[in-house]
Amino acid sequence: MSERHDDYWFPAKTFGYGWGLPRRWQGWVVLAVYLGALAVSAWRLPPSAHPTAFGICVLVATALLIAVCALKGEPPRWGSTR
Repeated sequence: MSERHDDYWFPAKTFGYGWGLPRRWQGWVVLAVYLGALAVSAWRLPPSAHPTAFGICVLVATALLIAVCALKGEPPRWGSTR
């Protein structure tokens, strides 16, 4: 089952590889949750006091964001091919 172009939560970047800012409200919710997770991690595990724990939280949150972008975003491509 293929998705329509408008159904992607994250558009492919025009230049480079990856995704741009969210196109749909669901993408904005995912981005807000990601930023909230980073803020809570910085508050509960200050990088100066717990650098390893903070780094692990950032890595896990970023991996989850990339996974959601890969699942719900437009297929990324390299360069300007629009």
